Amino acid sequence: MIQVEHLTKRYGSRLAVEDLSFTVSDGCIYGLLGPNGAGKSTTMNILTGYLSPTAGTVRVDGHDILAEPKAAKAAIGYLPELPPLYTDMTVREYLLFAAELKGVKSRAARLEQLGQVSARAGLHGVEERLIRNLSKGYRQRVGIAAAMLGAPKVIILDEPTVGLDPAQIIEIRTLIRDLGKTHTVILSSHILSEVQSVCDRVLILSHGRLAAQGTPEELAAQLTARGGVRGTALGSAEAVLAAAQGVAGVAEVHITGEADGEVSFTAATAPGADCRAALSAALAAAGCPVTSLSAENLSLEDVFLQLTEDAQAPQPEAGAEQDAAPGPDAAPAPDDKAEVPVAPPPDDTAGPDAAPAAQDTAPAAQKEG
Repeated sequence: MIQVEHLTKRYGSRLAVEDLSFTVSDGCIYGLLGPNGAGKSTTMNILTGYLSPTAGTVRVDGHDILAEPKAAKAAIGYLPELPPLYTDMTVREYLLFAAELKGVKSRAARLEQLGQVSARAGLHGVEERLIRNLSKGYRQRVGIAAAMLGAPKVIILDEPTVGLDPAQIIEIRTLIRDLGKTHTVILSSHILSEVQSVCDRVLILSHGRLAAQGTPEELAAQLTARGGVRGTALGSAEAVLAAAQGVAGVAEVHITGEADGEVSFTAATAPGADCRAALSAALAAAGCPVTSLSAENLSLEDVFLQLTEDAQAPQPEAGAEQDAAPGPDAAPAPDDKAEVPVAPPPDDTAGPDAAPAAQDTAPAAQKEG
């Protein structure tokens, strides 16, 4: 469904994304995971055509995002981290307006799609309410409903649960799982538990590069850094150290304490190796009977941290944690019906001198009522 090859994005002298290649298969939910500044939002903005890459290619449903922008964008529904909602419109007005911008030409078709996406996103009962009066959770639902308009094959969601309360997070995650039944979904997040709970496959970015990819289970099994064993044994530190170091699969041993003839130690082991039985036997043979021995395996959260940490301090995603605001070298949005609203939403706190963007567009949508 999506092929990304050698994707690179520079902001001046800084690299936000570097030589990134991956494939998104049809009918799966993909998690794009990484710490803040890893390049997630820049990658998403390039996939949706809001930013132009410095180098590399992106194909959506077989269409090059630069050579065939209209066809490629028609296959994508996008929810930015900050949904571009016109808060002075009702939910109904906004969705009808967004459907028209997406090229749904007939009034009957727009009304039909309005009913479908409202039901799917759980918006029944709030269609006539002003968006400014909705909770953040319902505003996210409106943004997801707008992303579904035009029947795109791919839904891209950038941090869809950020700022929501626990109940709203559960509701949005349930909605995302439901979307995965009929769409290919790419979900950006830096919350590992969220990606693990809803995604079929995971792509982990670190400093603009692909650090790992696979199913959550594969990452847990294959990328678990060295496990460890913690134990205590009777005897001298020298004898315990020598016996433990001679066990196959044990990479390094550290003495952590010694008191009253009892020695505490930790032993790092190879990934997936359980050396407890061998350690116990070796220590017993060396005259150091074991009093306690337990495995210590790193969690998937620990794996994520090890994959994404670097000797250097993390670079900010130069200019691009402006995520929804493309940089100066962004590709100009073509004037076609496949585009979603790109005008910045009016500020809820704007004073009487604010530009009347929403009021200028509302009458066209209200005619559909």
